[in-house]
Amino acid sequence: MQTLFFCFALTFVTHITGASWVGNQVVMDPTMICKKTRRLRGRMADICKHEPALLKEITKGVQLGTRECQFQFRNRRWNCTSARRSLKKVLMRDTRESSFVNAIMAAGVTYSVTRACTLGDLIECSCDKTIKVARYVTGGGRASGAPQDGEWEWGGCGDNVNFGYRKSRAFLDSPHRKRSDIKTLVKLHNNDAGRLSVKNFMIRECKCHGLSGSCTLQTCWRKMPSFREVGNRLKERFDGAAKVIPSNDGRRFIPEGATIKPPGRTDLVYSEESPDFCKPNRKTGSLGTQGRECNATSPGVDGCELLCCGRGYKTRKVLEKSNCNCVFRWCCEVTCKTCETLRAVNTCR
Repeated sequence: MQTLFFCFALTFVTHITGASWVGNQVVMDPTMICKKTRRLRGRMADICKHEPALLKEITKGVQLGTRECQFQFRNRRWNCTSARRSLKKVLMRDTRESSFVNAIMAAGVTYSVTRACTLGDLIECSCDKTIKVARYVTGGGRASGAPQDGEWEWGGCGDNVNFGYRKSRAFLDSPHRKRSDIKTLVKLHNNDAGRLSVKNFMIRECKCHGLSGSCTLQTCWRKMPSFREVGNRLKERFDGAAKVIPSNDGRRFIPEGATIKPPGRTDLVYSEESPDFCKPNRKTGSLGTQGRECNATSPGVDGCELLCCGRGYKTRKVLEKSNCNCVFRWCCEVTCKTCETLRAVNTCR
């Protein structure tokens, strides 16, 4: 499932170049994305030709974005399915769903490349040593300001998110930079919103130094938030995404309604309404929700009423086996009994 999504996601990223692809070979060998794209130009071509290690981190970032997308939408009518016949159609339109996919992929690439820098997996970069925050603590526990001459100044080594941001931008945005149609403007905006969901929310982490555990010196550095936090933040942006239309000059977009606040750089935008994804529709890429498991007691999006689109649901009993009544015996063995329970499983009609 994830492999198919990943394979197509890479194809979609550079679809505009007119490249031809060889299915799952892209997954087996990330450099295939470059071997099959002779028409590549600009920064993307430079990465393909001169930075193969970076390309591998980019593919890891796409995989990271794939997994997070499927987690965030696991209980929605559109569940970020990896079925190519669905995803291809979904990404061809500028809906809320495509806005999230573009943003989470850009965030994933930024995250993966930044992490590789910190771990020393890329020779082009290292951890970020430009931000050195040293806070000296007095005996009373208050910060004493900058160090005096002769005192040691320790510097943390943080996540080099600026490098990850630049490389994500170079690879994902460069094929579209010379275009100004509404689809391109929306895509570039959402790509950047994804990257900023990592860059703008770096966490400050500190460590104390001193004899016998005293905190006579505290050094700090910046690190990325967990990618789950990034996904949660983008999911909130998805729920509040703004619909936009082309401006009169054709070079930017504006909110569809005159009273709607213009979207900020970290907001997601879209230009087309989403289908309801209730029934199969080859034109929109909807696979429908028939057969999807739902929660009969939930009033939310995973509830049977919403997920099944009012069609009702079927219930069946499933026998599940699990370990129970485990006992530790000296030494060193744990023995458990096997318990059986019946679980009600509800699926949409």
